[in-house]
Amino acid sequence: MAPKSNVLIDPDFDLKTYLTSLTREVDAALDRYLPKATVKPATLHKAMRYSLFAGGKRLRPALCMAAAEACGGNRAQAMPLACAVECIHTYSLIHDDLPAMDNDDFRRGKPTCHKVFGEATAILAGDALLTHAFEIAAQCRGWRRYGHKDVILELAQSAGSQYLVGGQVADLEAEGKKVTQPQLRFIHERKTSALLCCATRLGGMSANCNRSQLNALTDFGFYVGLAFQVIDDILDVTQSSEQLGKTAGKDEAVGKATYPAIIGLEKSRKTAADLTRRAYKALDGFHGRVQPLRALADYLLKREK
Repeated sequence: MAPKSNVLIDPDFDLKTYLTSLTREVDAALDRYLPKATVKPATLHKAMRYSLFAGGKRLRPALCMAAAEACGGNRAQAMPLACAVECIHTYSLIHDDLPAMDNDDFRRGKPTCHKVFGEATAILAGDALLTHAFEIAAQCRGWRRYGHKDVILELAQSAGSQYLVGGQVADLEAEGKKVTQPQLRFIHERKTSALLCCATRLGGMSANCNRSQLNALTDFGFYVGLAFQVIDDILDVTQSSEQLGKTAGKDEAVGKATYPAIIGLEKSRKTAADLTRRAYKALDGFHGRVQPLRALADYLLKREK
């Protein structure tokens, strides 16, 4: 049973159509930004493309684009940043699935990168996607309030040792140990929330948003990111591998720290709903087109895979 958000969503806004259109544009842009599969070394570029185009929902680019539109910007200006974030996200999944980490054979319903191309190539494909993200981001136009330095710093910090990578390390170190709720939140804030928040902030930056708007988008992205990971924890114990497109029950099997393991399913659902309400509240008084952001937060809360 999906958590309830108790927030009214405009019935005239069609999120499915919005996401379909956005995903098509993002995929076309990623195809342009990445080297073709025939470019030498072909094996590396095939592996990069295999994981990048394996059927992801493009939620981070969606948040980036929606934030840009909320601040009066457009998709074209936000596109390089949205694609850069997606490359970083995909790199993290490739490495997360490796035998030395979560050791998973499936991602998005398909064999993981290392199962198809081997560990060495998978590691290098992840390295290449991470590096390529900065090459893509450097192609943004830059804005009056936010230049290239600001954009690159935002990406680097979110993906670095104190956030995404640090969260992965903390997650691995917590396996099989008794973890408190504050410790688990620390992991989730860094492992998942940081990059989702980064995507939202970059969208605002691409629209040259003001400081008040950026602060609101930061809070929104932070809480949405936390709610996203709590729901991920819930789905791991309530859905099948076929529904998830990856191995279900893996967290419990390896003794991974999760919200259901610490506070139970029902409290976890309430936590996710509360975090989503905080995300909505962050947009109170926001002057702009926030309906796509609110609809995305509601969708992430109620998703089933």
